[in-house]
Amino acid sequence: MTSAGQTILLTGATSGIGLEAAVKLARQGAQLVLVARSPERGQAALADVRQRSGSSAVSMVYCDFSSQAQIRRLAQEVRAQHPQLHVLINNAGSVSDQRQLTEDGLEQTFAVNHLGYFLLTTLLLDRLEASAPARVVCVASVGHYRGDLDFDDLQYERGYSIMKAYQRSKLANVLFTLELARRLEGRGVTVNALHPGVVATGIWARAPWWAKPILAVAKLGMVSPEQGGDRLVYLASSPEVAGKTGGYYEADRLKTPARLARDQALQAKLWDVSAALVAPSAR
Repeated sequence: MTSAGQTILLTGATSGIGLEAAVKLARQGAQLVLVARSPERGQAALADVRQRSGSSAVSMVYCDFSSQAQIRRLAQEVRAQHPQLHVLINNAGSVSDQRQLTEDGLEQTFAVNHLGYFLLTTLLLDRLEASAPARVVCVASVGHYRGDLDFDDLQYERGYSIMKAYQRSKLANVLFTLELARRLEGRGVTVNALHPGVVATGIWARAPWWAKPILAVAKLGMVSPEQGGDRLVYLASSPEVAGKTGGYYEADRLKTPARLARDQALQAKLWDVSAALVAPSAR
């Protein structure tokens, strides 16, 4: 398993599974480009990855994935600085206990967790194709099995809850993965999604008070960030999945995703709706 000489872009890289995956990919010899929201946390993560991996071929760029303008700037920066891009790992994510809107007027969990993947990936597709063989890895969740999509209330103006919004965004991740894989068939770019395990990270720090005891118990069965990071690295670099596309993985094994996630009409509709929501004319 090796990423030697490959250029890899990894979002959500300052903590948890993203940080641990970064260390492992840097050790493999990748030209690693990490994405962080906070410069302070980004610089700390950059120093940590370089120190633990022993690699100096690691750089940091910045983006708040709740802002489509920042995602566009990130894509421009990556294109300007890196003539090749072999692997894109979509890992940045967010949850909110209360419904919040982004600067683009979109519900934040859906905007960050799904539209962030969609916009960045589509902006970099031609660079990935030109660098083929290439891979796109999307971090989803088993939560997608409980997700739904209501195109009449996609932004959860009614009945918002932290779990329903998260599950919807993760269903969207798998739908996007399968649709993109089909669109890229035969073009040298594979696309796969994964559930990294229920990982003991800080993503649920903003969960409501009533969920804290549940999460405390759940943590007893969680995997470590290192284990979760290994699963990102597997899809990003293992020869075992070379050429395999359109899959959903758990613990490095191909699993059948939710029935809704396999609905090709739903995949295509979500793609069209997402394209409209990220179009510059949409604002």
